[in-house]
Amino acid sequence: MKYRTDLAIESVEMYDEERGKSGDIDGVEMEKIQYDEDIKSTRIKIIDPKGEQLLQRPMGNYITLEIEGLVDGDAELKDRAAKALAEELKELIQFHYYLKVLIIGLGNDKVTPDALGPYTVSKVRVTRHWFIIYESDGDEEQACVSGFIPGVMGSTGMETAELIQKAAGIVNPEIIIVVDSLAARNIERISTTIQINDTGISPGAGMGNHRTMLNEKTLGHRVISIGVPTVIDSSTLIMDALEGYIKNPVEVENYIEQNGQEMIVTSTDIDQVIKDFSDIISNGINITLHPGIYS
Repeated sequence: MKYRTDLAIESVEMYDEERGKSGDIDGVEMEKIQYDEDIKSTRIKIIDPKGEQLLQRPMGNYITLEIEGLVDGDAELKDRAAKALAEELKELIQFHYYLKVLIIGLGNDKVTPDALGPYTVSKVRVTRHWFIIYESDGDEEQACVSGFIPGVMGSTGMETAELIQKAAGIVNPEIIIVVDSLAARNIERISTTIQINDTGISPGAGMGNHRTMLNEKTLGHRVISIGVPTVIDSSTLIMDALEGYIKNPVEVENYIEQNGQEMIVTSTDIDQVIKDFSDIISNGINITLHPGIYS
């Protein structure tokens, strides 16, 4: 069975399961970093078409930050996680005097598992209006940051990519940071994981509603995406639970696809998960883009 996941680290895990071993993957470079006893990072870089084919993902950087014990919303742990996230973002975003960034919050704030993007952008320090008021072309302590929450096509009637293109045309950013909910294979990832990549994202991917891809090719600006898995396919949960007990997994898989393929599952504490991760991501972005103000 081909499990659905938006996480590169899970693509690596599934490839290792298929070949029956772990270790080096052709066309892929990996590095692990342990920040402390609770936080670790896995950096995956797909460097050629061979790696693309094996992991079914475009060439680029994929960073997975894993945070253990966050379920209770511990403030000190969230602060450490935000600083670790900022360290990873700084690998992809170099602060300088003229830096302009557009932050996009994808998703629907009325549907909790899909509300990560809007919640995060609402907590990011936006500064572009001050640059306009004071007629400044740059700053040594903070970037020129704009925020935009485009909503979902079902409520706006407009393609998300087109709205973002218009917003980017107004602010002309060097970098667009896109925040969205993702889907995972493993339910435990929902309360532990943040993924960063520089290859783009498809709006609504986590909720199963794929739209036009948002990347440098479609938007004309470099795109960094930050996502948290908030849902998992019901078929994935069922197949994992039945593993080892069924003789014909293909038959079960076909039955699930015919009778419940549109179902997705989230955790019972998803409200706290969204709050915690929107806090962590917004603080990590603020530390990265406003180094003279946040630390």
